[in-house]
Amino acid sequence: MDAVNKVINEDLQKERDKCKFNVAELTAFLDGGDKFTQKRREKENRVFSIQGLRDAVPDEYMSHKERYENAVRKAVIMHQTLGTLEDKTLTEYETARLALRATTSSAIFKENSPLMLHYSMFANVIEGQGDEKQREYWLKKINNMEIIGTYAQTELGHGTFIRGLETTAEYDPKTEEFVLNSPKLTAYKWWPGGLAHTANHCVVMAHTYSQGKSCGIQPFMVQIRDLETNMPMKGVKLGEIGAKLGFNTVNNGFLGFENHRIPRDRMLMKNSQILKDGTFISSPNSKLTYGTMVYIRVSILGTMANTLGRAVTIATRYAAVRRQSQPKPNEPEPQILDYVTQQHKLFIGIASSHAYYISCFWLWTLYHRVTKELAVGNMDNLAELHALACCLKATTSADAAVLVERCRLACGGHGYMLSSNLPQIYANVTAANTYEGENTVMLLQTARALVKAGMQVAQGQKVSPSMAYLADQSKMAKWDSSVDGIVKGFQKVAAGKVAACLASLQRHTNNGQSAEDAWNLTSVQLVAASEAHARVILLSVFKSEMDVQTLTLSGETRTVLFQLVQLYTIYWALEKVGDLLLYTPISGKDVQQLQQTYEGLLAKIRPNAVGLVDAFDFRDEVLNSALGAYDGRVYERLMDEAMKSPLNAEPVNESFHKYLKPLMQGKLVPHKL
Repeated sequence: MDAVNKVINEDLQKERDKCKFNVAELTAFLDGGDKFTQKRREKENRVFSIQGLRDAVPDEYMSHKERYENAVRKAVIMHQTLGTLEDKTLTEYETARLALRATTSSAIFKENSPLMLHYSMFANVIEGQGDEKQREYWLKKINNMEIIGTYAQTELGHGTFIRGLETTAEYDPKTEEFVLNSPKLTAYKWWPGGLAHTANHCVVMAHTYSQGKSCGIQPFMVQIRDLETNMPMKGVKLGEIGAKLGFNTVNNGFLGFENHRIPRDRMLMKNSQILKDGTFISSPNSKLTYGTMVYIRVSILGTMANTLGRAVTIATRYAAVRRQSQPKPNEPEPQILDYVTQQHKLFIGIASSHAYYISCFWLWTLYHRVTKELAVGNMDNLAELHALACCLKATTSADAAVLVERCRLACGGHGYMLSSNLPQIYANVTAANTYEGENTVMLLQTARALVKAGMQVAQGQKVSPSMAYLADQSKMAKWDSSVDGIVKGFQKVAAGKVAACLASLQRHTNNGQSAEDAWNLTSVQLVAASEAHARVILLSVFKSEMDVQTLTLSGETRTVLFQLVQLYTIYWALEKVGDLLLYTPISGKDVQQLQQTYEGLLAKIRPNAVGLVDAFDFRDEVLNSALGAYDGRVYERLMDEAMKSPLNAEPVNESFHKYLKPLMQGKLVPHKL
C-alpha cells in the first residue's frame, strides 16, 4: 500500500489491528494469485512514477476545453507508459484476467480517457468483424497507434434498436465504393467516445444497400479525419455533443455523412460480404455479430466490481474515522461504523463487489470457451452467453449505481464534496445503466430466451444449463434459510415469474392481440422475470464458485468470505421477500429469523470491515478521495483540497470591489426593467 509510511489515523489503525484474517491473502485471491498481484502492483508503480500524470490543481477547476486537452495529454503519456509494459509471458486469458482488476486509468482520469473506445471497442470490432486480410492490415496500425479509432453505432434517433439505424451505405459497382449518407438529423451518430476531436478512424454501423436491395446493418471502417491536419474528411461532419453528468473528458461526439465515399474493402467482411459486382453474401448466422457486444458486457461486470469497491472503500474508511452523536451519556462519540444502520448501508456494498468479481470471472471463463467454439463453427452456447451477459450487465450496473449512491449518502455532507470523489464515481457508474445496451432492453433480451426456455420445458425439451432450474416444476415442501435453500427459493421465484409471463402472453394472444402487442403488454412482467433470473445466477454463482475457489485459503479468510456470501444472499431474500412469499412456503417467522441472522452477520463482519476494503488494494491515487485515503487523515485532506481552489489564491476576490462594495454603499445604478 502506497501510504504505509504515513501517520495513520488512530481509529483506522485500531480497525486494522483487530482484523481477523490475512488481508494480503484476500488481495491475492481477488487478483487470481500472488503472481497477478505482483504484476498489477508493478504496473501501478510504473505508471504512478511518471511525472505529469497527476494534476497539481484538480481538473474540476479547469474549463471544459482545458479538461479535454489535459486528458489528451495524459492519455498519450499513459499509452507511452503502458505500451512498454506488455507481458508476453501471460496467456490471452491471463492477460484478460489481470485487466479486470486494472484501475490505473481511473486514477489518472476521473471521467475517463478520450482514448477509451480506441482500446475497448475499436480494436475488438476489427478483430471480431474483419476478415483475415483486414485484421492483418488494420490491427497493426491500431496497436502501433498509427491511427486512432472509435466505434459509432448509436444515433441521435436510435440506440439499442440496431435494425432501426438510419445511416446508409449504398454500394456503387461502377467505382467499387460505398456512399455513406445521413439522410436526416436523427441519422447522425451520437455518443461515441473520442469521436468529437480525438479519433481519425471509426467503425460505422450503417444500413447497407446493393443492387437496390437492403443488405441489413453492416460495419464499415471509415477515415473521418485527415491524419496530418486532423480536419474532417470531405462529406464528414463532426463535433462534440456537449457536457454530461459524467464522462466529460471522453470527448463524446456526433458524426454525419453527405455522400462520403469509401472503397469496397472498407466494409468489414468476416461474416457478410459484397462482391465487386454488388452481389451480397449474407452471414451464415446473424448471431455471429454478438461477439464484441458480449465482450463489452462481460467486462462491465468487472468495471462494476472495481467501481463499487472504490466507493465502499472510501465510505468504510471514512465511517471508521468519523465520530458522531452521543447515545450514551458521558461516553465519547462513537465511530459511525458502530451504528448498525451504517453497517447495513456499507457491508452489502463490500459483499456485492465480491459477488461481481466472482460472477465476472465465471462469465469470462464461459466467454473464452464460447469464443473458441465459435472459431470452429460451434454456436451451440452463444445464445446462452448472450442472455447471461445481457441480464448480468443490466442487474449489476443498476445495483452498483444504487450502492455507490448509498456510499455517498453514508458519508453525510462530506460525501457531497467533489474532493470525496464519490459524486464522480456515481456519475460514471450510473452511465453503465444506459451504455452498451439500455438496461430495460437488455432484460427484455434475456426475457426472450427465458420465454423460449419455458416453452421448451413445457414440451419436455432440454434447455441451457443456466436455465435448467426451470424444468423443476415441483413446489418447495419446506422453507430452508441456508444459502442453498435461499438460492432454491429464488429459482422458484424466477420459474414462477416465467410461467406467469407465458400465461400472460397466451392470454393476450387468445384475446386477439398480435404477438408483438402481447409482448408489449407483458413487458413489465418480462423485465421482472429476467431480473429474477439474474438474481438466481448471481446468488448461485457466488456460492458455488466461492465453494471451489476458496479451497486453498486459510480458515479465517474462508470464514469472512462465506460471511459475505451469506450476507449477500440474505440481504436479497429480505429485499425480495414479497416475491418469496408468493412463490415459496416462507413464513413471517422465517423472515424474522432471516432478519436476526442478517443483523448477526453485520456484527461478525464489523471487526473485519476495514480489512475487507483494504484487501481491494486500491491505492490512494486510484481512490482520489480526501475521505478514503489509507492514512485516514480525513480532515487534513479536506482542508488541503479546499486550499487548491483558485478562489483561495487571493484574500479578496475582484467581485467585492466590482459588485458587493458598491451594493453595500448604495452606489449601484438601478437596472432598467
